[in-house]
Amino acid sequence: MKELFDLTGKVALVTGGTHGIGLAVGVLLGKAGAKVCVNDLQDDRLNSCKESFKKEGLDVFTLKFNVTDEADVDRGISVIEKNIGQVDILVNNAGIIKRIPILDMPISDFKQVIDVDLVAPLIVSKRVVPNMIKKRSGKIINMCSMMSVYGRNTVSAYASAKGGLKLLTQNMTCEWAKYNIQINGIGPGYIVTSQTGPIRENGHPFNDLVMTRTPAGRWGQPEDVANAALFLASKASDFVNGHILYVDGGILANFGYVKGENDL
Repeated sequence: MKELFDLTGKVALVTGGTHGIGLAVGVLLGKAGAKVCVNDLQDDRLNSCKESFKKEGLDVFTLKFNVTDEADVDRGISVIEKNIGQVDILVNNAGIIKRIPILDMPISDFKQVIDVDLVAPLIVSKRVVPNMIKKRSGKIINMCSMMSVYGRNTVSAYASAKGGLKLLTQNMTCEWAKYNIQINGIGPGYIVTSQTGPIRENGHPFNDLVMTRTPAGRWGQPEDVANAALFLASKASDFVNGHILYVDGGILANFGYVKGENDL
């Protein structure tokens, strides 16, 4: 049983994995034996990531590169290959969200969200996949969203990107599964992170919505998402491909429209 989830010797790259869900994913993959690499653009986040891994008794290889820049991605992954090894597990976690009504959103902001949340996973995947094809082995995990399947007020760019990422995941599967590469996505529900802190306060209408409509009766923890990532990164998922695993406490099963709620 342990061998199913043993990642010893595997090189895992978690983009933007310095905090929140990405950090939890990286730490768990490290505990499973993977050599974890994390990128970001901010030195303070990279330093904080190192400290978080250190507290768990783990090492992490951190470096700066921009996931939306093909040349910078090539440079960064070349550094990983030189110092750690070829990437066996890619977690396309880096992402941003801008909560702006469509009529108020500058096109430049819309494009930025699309570039980070949709184009970047393609750029990074294209860089690591040729080596996976040669080895006839690899795992790609795209961080999708519940908004890969539905929209909400003020998140048009994010939902467009995540909906596209779901279909990109499936198209990657159509082209690369024959090389024994498993490409899947994770769709986190409402998760306890620093970004959701203000709306998780008791009495906040969105907190009430989440607690009322989530069958599990709670917000998710980053570790809940990390557990799903470990499954998709391990031998246990070797015949799972093109799938989006929603880690949402069941909210998608219970998230029909109720008048007024779409304005939250």
